[in-house]
Amino acid sequence: MKQLEGIEVTGTRREVPVPDDDGITEDAGGTTQRTSGAFRAQSLLSIAVIVLFVITFVVQAFRVPSESMQNTLLIGDFLLADKLHFADDDGAWDHMLPYRAIHRGDIVVFRYPLEPSTYFVKRVIGLPGDRIHLKNKAVFVNGTQLKEPYVVHALHDSDSYRDNFPQGRESANAACPLCKELPRFLSGNDLVVPAGRYFVMGDNRDRSSDSRYWGFVPRRNIVGRPLVIYLSVRSSSDASCTGCDDKLYPSGQVLAPLLQLARWERMFRLVR
Repeated sequence: MKQLEGIEVTGTRREVPVPDDDGITEDAGGTTQRTSGAFRAQSLLSIAVIVLFVITFVVQAFRVPSESMQNTLLIGDFLLADKLHFADDDGAWDHMLPYRAIHRGDIVVFRYPLEPSTYFVKRVIGLPGDRIHLKNKAVFVNGTQLKEPYVVHALHDSDSYRDNFPQGRESANAACPLCKELPRFLSGNDLVVPAGRYFVMGDNRDRSSDSRYWGFVPRRNIVGRPLVIYLSVRSSSDASCTGCDDKLYPSGQVLAPLLQLARWERMFRLVR
């Protein structure tokens, strides 16, 4: 820093004070000025910009609210989704970042086609051009039955449309936007996935709202893949709920049930 020499003021010599190590100067009248304030503001702004960049382009946090991906993902799992993993087919960053194409079996986070402000997480079953049908709950793609060790069948009932898709659509309930559009995509007993679209299903097949009911996922709706479970908490109904009424409790008594509800064995588990 350039030093300032003394300045003559009304015939007396007065020196300009030099900042000390903490960036604080004191003038002749004893008034304290914190010159580090601007630097701290710049640091906070830089941190905010970095955080915004990470959330926008790198990772995003989500909480699993339903059982549709059980047992791969459980209600109460908190995820970090990797937004760099899947490239847009003709994306400008395709050759600069570690992108790869979407494969069958990948778990993806995407914007729900019927309500883009809502995010869903499902497993990719059909790629563009694939021919898909179910028979007695088993999934066939291009004539070959998929090996799916991750699948759960929680219900022991029978549903013609759910278990033998796309057959039996006449028995599907009213909450099936895809049903009236099915003939456009049928070839024999198979559903053909159109270009630029993906067919997705939940691992908990009997309790999943997925492509069987609301249709395909456009490529542009896919934002990333679940990378890691950083926190997992069971429902509060699984343990006593100290602090759920209007009474005040010491913080230790409130924290203890939360520690009991945590699924420690799931924390920092990679999602596959």
